[in-house]
Amino acid sequence: MATEYDVEFIERGDREARFLVRDITPAFANGIRRAMVADVPTLSIDEVRVIENSSVMFDEQIALRLGLVPLTTPEDYEIGETTTLALDVEGPGTAYSGDLVCQDEQVEPADKNVPIIDLKDPEGSETPQRLEVEADAVYDRGREHAKHQGGVAVGYRHLQRVNVVGDADEFGDDEPHILRGIIEEDGELIPTEEFDNDLTNRYPGKEVEVEDVHNAFVFHVETDGSLTVEELTTQAVETLHDRAADLKDAVQL
Repeated sequence: MATEYDVEFIERGDREARFLVRDITPAFANGIRRAMVADVPTLSIDEVRVIENSSVMFDEQIALRLGLVPLTTPEDYEIGETTTLALDVEGPGTAYSGDLVCQDEQVEPADKNVPIIDLKDPEGSETPQRLEVEADAVYDRGREHAKHQGGVAVGYRHLQRVNVVGDADEFGDDEPHILRGIIEEDGELIPTEEFDNDLTNRYPGKEVEVEDVHNAFVFHVETDGSLTVEELTTQAVETLHDRAADLKDAVQL
């Protein structure tokens, strides 16, 4: 029997979003976070063949930089499957990630303006600096290497509810009451940055109590562009479902 969860987006973009999930346990919330980081596969350059490199940078440094370029990742790849990219640039000028061309039209750099190397036209030389490489990108998981982690910032906090309990003591200390995340007020979700994270700005002269909302968590997810937030989250939950199904089958043997 499938379980449905109450999900509400607070901020929604392709690469960054905040959303509220209710009726999940802290363990399940942490499982989703870990799956986003470790279990969702992405494509990343793994092997580089240098055909010509007359720049001032060593081949190994070029390979390292290429390995850090996020690549858009289609859904039809299998773990360990590869695709080939090529880079052929000549100075003077800067070689950017956008100069990479892939044999698979679905795959391209998630950001086109990542600098790879600045190629010069040396004074007194008839030939400008040149870089030509071929590279294999492999489809693998973040737990195998950090370059495959599509979620570059993944975290969650309890949703918090603020209750006004009365007027503040006029002789009390007027100190800031700092709170970060999302608060719930009469069913409305309010980011704390709207009042500079200080409850005394939103409730001047009032005494308030803050409580965690049971089994309600606000996720803040940012990707490197290899996957959208929706793709990353959906695939993370699917990996948890698959693991649970495998465990159920193993127990029933």
